[in-house]
Amino acid sequence: MTVLKIGLVATSDRASQGVYRDQGIPALEAWLAQALSTPFETVSRLIADDQAEIEATLIELVDAQGCHLVLTTGGTGPAPRDVTPDATLAVASRVMPGFGEQMRQVSLHFVPTALLSRQVGAIRGSCLILNLPGQPRSIKETLEGVKDAAGATVIPGVFAAVPYCLQLLGAPHVDTHAQVVASFRPKSASAPKDQ
Repeated sequence: MTVLKIGLVATSDRASQGVYRDQGIPALEAWLAQALSTPFETVSRLIADDQAEIEATLIELVDAQGCHLVLTTGGTGPAPRDVTPDATLAVASRVMPGFGEQMRQVSLHFVPTALLSRQVGAIRGSCLILNLPGQPRSIKETLEGVKDAAGATVIPGVFAAVPYCLQLLGAPHVDTHAQVVASFRPKSASAPKDQ
């Protein structure tokens, strides 16, 4: 059985130079460990906010490493060095606009500056690439969505749609722990019998 392979990319000039410790990749690893009930492995890269380097890293993770999903953190704002979305779109074969729209909708519930986010979702080959925020709390909110005081989901996070998207792309079947994020699939999209 093929194991789900997830690429994690943190883009930060200062963290990649050792000025401070990156928090994006550890936050993603911790969240995935809580959210996924399916076995998975990760491949991580901490790189500078450089478009050519980001493009090369995404290509390597998808084409050479065989990642089914790549999650990036950081570099999604309007500042001149925020080029993660540009790099993602440059290497993508198709854009998935709904992911960026939903990320901004979730974030707008918490901060009005979410309008400044240029986060995108895109496909390269049979891999889904999602640009996430750089802060651990924002990463969690974007993936899980907005929940009320009782823990019920008010606005779904983007990860609710990821397992079915990956299934449509031919990736291994992905299940989540519903208390963290409930994945959605149409009733006709049952799990393959051999997984």
